[in-house]
Amino acid sequence: MPTVNTIITGVIVLIAVILVFRSIKIVPQGFSLVIERLGKYNRTLHAGLNLIVPIIEKVNSTVDLRERVHTFPPQQVITEDNLMVDVDTVVYFQVTEPKSAIYEIQNFIIAIEQLTITSLRNIVGGMDLEKALTSRDSINGALRGTLDEATGKWGVRINRVELKAIVPPENVVNAMEIQMKADREKRAAILTAEGEKQKQILTAEGARQSAILNAEGAAKAVILEAEAAASATVLKAEGEAKAIKTVFDAVNSSNATDAVLAYKYLEKIPEIANGQASKVWVLPAELTATVSKITQAFQGK
Repeated sequence: MPTVNTIITGVIVLIAVILVFRSIKIVPQGFSLVIERLGKYNRTLHAGLNLIVPIIEKVNSTVDLRERVHTFPPQQVITEDNLMVDVDTVVYFQVTEPKSAIYEIQNFIIAIEQLTITSLRNIVGGMDLEKALTSRDSINGALRGTLDEATGKWGVRINRVELKAIVPPENVVNAMEIQMKADREKRAAILTAEGEKQKQILTAEGARQSAILNAEGAAKAVILEAEAAASATVLKAEGEAKAIKTVFDAVNSSNATDAVLAYKYLEKIPEIANGQASKVWVLPAELTATVSKITQAFQGK
C-alpha cells in the first residue's frame, strides 16, 4: 500500500510534468502569441519553440500575421449629384504589430470596417456619379491612404482597397443605357457619313484622273495625227518634186522640140476642162505662139 510520501511525491511529479508541458509553446508559422505576466504585457512569441513561466505568464491572444481579406457588405452612398449608389468594397490588410493590434484597439476588424464606410462616404460623396464610375483607381488609392494612416497605430497595415462594384439606381441605369445606345448610333452615323464622303472624294478623284488621261490621250493623238499629216505632206511634196525633176531631166536629156512640148500642152487641155472647180479658162499669153509652132510642126516647116 502506497505511503503518504509516495503519494506526495507522485503528485509533485505530476504537477511538475504539467507545468513543463504548460511552459512549452510551439507557435505555428504565420502566427504570434502575446504573453502577459501577472496581467501585464511582457513579450511576443514568434514562430517556433518557446518557453513561458507557468502560472505567472499566460497567452493573451494568438495573432494571425498573414495578409487577410475582408469583404464589407454593400454600403449606400449619396453622390455629389444626389444619387444613391451601392458600393461594394473589399480590404486587404495585415497585422504587423501584434501588441498594438491587441492593446490599442478592442476589435481592429470592426474598426477597419467602420472607418472604410466613413471614408468611402466622404470620398464618393464629393464626386458625381459619372466621375465615381470612371475614377475607381483614384478612389482605391484615396481609401488606402486614409485607412493606412488611421490603422498604423493599431499595428495594422492596409495593403490594398478595391471597389468591387458601384451600382447606381435602376432608373439611372436605364437612362445610361439609353444614352450609350444614342452615342453608339451617333458614332455609327458619323462613321457612315465619313465613309460616304471618302467614297465621293475617291469617285471624283478617279473621274478627274480619267478625264485628265483622256484629254492627254486625245492631245497626243492630235499631235501624232498632225505629225503624220505633216510627214505625209512632206513626203508627197518630196515625191512630186522628185517627179518634176525626173520629168524635167528627161525632157532636157531628150532634147524635146517646141512642137513636142506644144503637143503635150494640148493633150492636157481636156483634163483641165474636166475639172470640177471652175469653168473659167485662163489661156496663157504664149498660146498664140504655141499654136503657131504646132502649125509649123504639122506643116513640116
